[in-house]
Amino acid sequence: MKITITALIILLFGTASVFAQNTYSIKGGVADTASNSKLTNATVAVLNAKDSILQKFTRVNDGQFAITNLKKGKFILLVSYSGYADFVERFTLDSAHTTHDFGRIGMILKTQLLKEVIIKAQVAAVKIKGDTTEFNAKAFTVQPNAKVEDLLKELPGIQVDKDGKITAQGQTVSKVLVDGEEFFGDDPTLVTKNLRADMVDKVQLYDKKSDQAAFTGIDDGVKNKTINIKLKEDKKNGYFGKIDADGGTDKYYQEQILFNRFKGKQKFSVYGTLGNTGKVGLGWDDNSKYGGSGGLEFGDGGEIYFNGGGGDDLDSFSGRFDGEGIPLARSAGAHYDTKWNGDKESINGNYKIGSLNVDGTKNTIAQNNFDGTFNTNSSDQTFHNHMFRQKLDLTYQVKIDTSQNLKLMVDGTSKDAITNTKYDYVSNYANGGLQNTSKRNVDNDVKSKIFNASAFYTKKFKKVGRTFSLNVSESLNQSESKGQLYARTKSYDTTATLTQDTIIDQRKVSNIKSNVLNTNLTYTEPLTKKLSAVVNYGINLSNNSSDRRSYNDPGGTGSYTTLDTTVSNFYKLNQVANQFGLNLNYKGKKATFNFGSRVSVVNFKQIDEIRNTPDRTRNFVNWFPQATFQYRFSQQESVRLSYNGNTTQPTIDQIQPVLVNNDPVNRTIGNPNLRPSYTNRLNFSYNSYKVLSGQSIWLYGSYSNTYNPIVSNVTTVNGRNTYVYTNLNSNQTVNMYASAYFDRKIPKVDVNAGLGINGSGNTYYNFVKYNDGPNALNKTQSYTYSLDFRLSKYKQKKYDMWGSVGPTYTVNSSSLQTNINNNGRGLQANGGFNIYLPLHFSINSDATYQYNAATQSFPQDFRKTILNVTIGKTFTKDESFKIYFAGNDLLNQNTGYSRTGNANQISQERYTTIRRFFMLSLVWDFNHVGGGAAPAAKK
Repeated sequence: MKITITALIILLFGTASVFAQNTYSIKGGVADTASNSKLTNATVAVLNAKDSILQKFTRVNDGQFAITNLKKGKFILLVSYSGYADFVERFTLDSAHTTHDFGRIGMILKTQLLKEVIIKAQVAAVKIKGDTTEFNAKAFTVQPNAKVEDLLKELPGIQVDKDGKITAQGQTVSKVLVDGEEFFGDDPTLVTKNLRADMVDKVQLYDKKSDQAAFTGIDDGVKNKTINIKLKEDKKNGYFGKIDADGGTDKYYQEQILFNRFKGKQKFSVYGTLGNTGKVGLGWDDNSKYGGSGGLEFGDGGEIYFNGGGGDDLDSFSGRFDGEGIPLARSAGAHYDTKWNGDKESINGNYKIGSLNVDGTKNTIAQNNFDGTFNTNSSDQTFHNHMFRQKLDLTYQVKIDTSQNLKLMVDGTSKDAITNTKYDYVSNYANGGLQNTSKRNVDNDVKSKIFNASAFYTKKFKKVGRTFSLNVSESLNQSESKGQLYARTKSYDTTATLTQDTIIDQRKVSNIKSNVLNTNLTYTEPLTKKLSAVVNYGINLSNNSSDRRSYNDPGGTGSYTTLDTTVSNFYKLNQVANQFGLNLNYKGKKATFNFGSRVSVVNFKQIDEIRNTPDRTRNFVNWFPQATFQYRFSQQESVRLSYNGNTTQPTIDQIQPVLVNNDPVNRTIGNPNLRPSYTNRLNFSYNSYKVLSGQSIWLYGSYSNTYNPIVSNVTTVNGRNTYVYTNLNSNQTVNMYASAYFDRKIPKVDVNAGLGINGSGNTYYNFVKYNDGPNALNKTQSYTYSLDFRLSKYKQKKYDMWGSVGPTYTVNSSSLQTNINNNGRGLQANGGFNIYLPLHFSINSDATYQYNAATQSFPQDFRKTILNVTIGKTFTKDESFKIYFAGNDLLNQNTGYSRTGNANQISQERYTTIRRFFMLSLVWDFNHVGGGAAPAAKK
């Protein structure tokens, strides 16, 4: 036993010796360089050199520090003390250097730094503050006279496409604010393409909450992806702007003028654009959330609005340009905002006026799947669309006292949309035999007026967390249309014998109105320091009417006085909803969690004024559960998970029992027996950013499934389709979206590298009945997956370059045609460079490549390469005057193309779009901010 104990003691000492040999440590002292005084309590941190992860830290005690039990590897020492410049040094611990002695580390007061000494500290490029990701503009380098758009392209997790559309963390950015204020409201490009990057201090990215959530600090689920541009204080006084005159070949041109005057808390801006290149005057949106006249929908955050519906029977033009056709845009606007009375009162106003013409052609090839068979069709379309619109909005806010605030908002829009369209349609049986031909001419003139007003009152009580708020809003929407429809349709049997020849010659008039009043009372009560309760009640009223009438001209005299009752109807939909809600919110140091539910009692009344059928009154009780969890690991890392349940009522278009015959081959009729649908929605997000390594990770996901969805029930007889809306009881429709982005700077080659993975799509159901066959349930799946690898490199005043490439794979399947494989692979690539030459010359180029492989339904693959090149020269010391010569689509391959799958149809479109042209541009960027002109670029 003695021998055993002795051996054990020897073994323990030997093991301890081995472990001692593997122990690594550091030590040193910290003092003021000038006074040599010890800086007790200075922070000493050891970071992993590879990923900047904190390993250990300590405080300086009596001027000395020591950190033991480290592992071997490469590290960064970071010493910080309030008022002093940070000390950063890299070091290595290995078997040959188990201890590193830093000796005496001298710290320098920031106020005593000599002009001859330049200390380049590591700039915190990104900070995550709660729900806000903040980018320090100083940490990202752009060229002289660059715009905010150029700065955004440098920020991790943010992409800007060629049209200026911004995608951040996988979601579309709907608003760009300046110092937290609306700036021309609904057109982000007016900020990003015109505001100077050197005026920016910070760029903040966040999900903009509702006024209610911003007031209480309690998440209500309402979010819009928003960018806020915070200006430097010394850039808030002065004026700046741009004059841009461009003329090109094939009669292409664009002209822009913008003037901004900033004076302290006042901002005044005016602009005007004119062009047909598809790059100017296209961004603003005149739609309003409360402007529809359709069904009642309860938003995730408790607000109630009416969606969909309100359209007219014939074609109408939305006033948007999405790449189809050749546009001619004219627009102008003015913006003013200011604060006064010690910032207690503020006003923000915008006025915009403009017109848009779009002319072009489109060819659509489609395959319709039925139970055991299919047909194909081709449609050639020639269109001329015109929209004239103007919009005025005004917001006034006042701080009544330290506890009370009032916000008043009002906006009005008027539109006049004219559409002239010609269609030439042919459908064929599965064996290729002729089934239908149709020629249609549609002319329509729609005049619309929208008015919205709201008041939001808030009150904070003495007890912290106890609040009261009242939100009242009203929306009025009226649309009047006058149109003409002429259509001749011929049908053939399988032996190519003409079986039906019909002519529709009608004048169509519609008058659609909507009046929506929403109210919401909210009271919050703190139950503990971390737990609060939110109670709300709202009453919501909606009165909608849809008067659609079609007149025939039986005598051929052009009088159109005979009412066609089969396709005419005057329908009213009135709804009253009472909503109650209770939510609990827990807010800890790092974790936030809220959950609860709302219940709504809805009275639904349908009135048929023409047919004098009995009024239909229905009542629904709807539940709206919600829950949100967020955890912040640090300022640079957080995770968020949320769930919302949402009920949607059918729209007035879906329930109005009137036959819509503007397309005789595809007719639609409403179903007054429709019931509400219910959607579960789950969202996930994760953000991480490492300051020293510049590594960022962004993960996002969204999944929703809908119970009792409203789907189409299509009956096809002799190739003519009749669509009826119906509820699906047996299955759920599904929508999903997921994305992951990884970005990191590679120090040795000074290159930014990134990898993106995306997936999105849906599973949809509809009923299909073909001739005398059964009413079959069709399951359609449409999903797209993509991978994107990115590289970029920037060398100030010399060059910058970027590129990305990745495959795509699309799944398009129909349960009625399992033997047809329409899954398709593809490839997307884009890249470009800017080279800055002597004598202020520059060359820049960008290119995009798209490839879609052939499928069984579409046996031809699709490829196009768009190459653009610009040669420019700047003049004057501040490089404010520029001349450019640009070639657009040099290879002349910009063919309009898209391929989609939905319901029981797979379709492919080719359309007119802007192709090759050359343009000469003269641009003057004038600038006088901060008390003087912009500094000249260094040479």
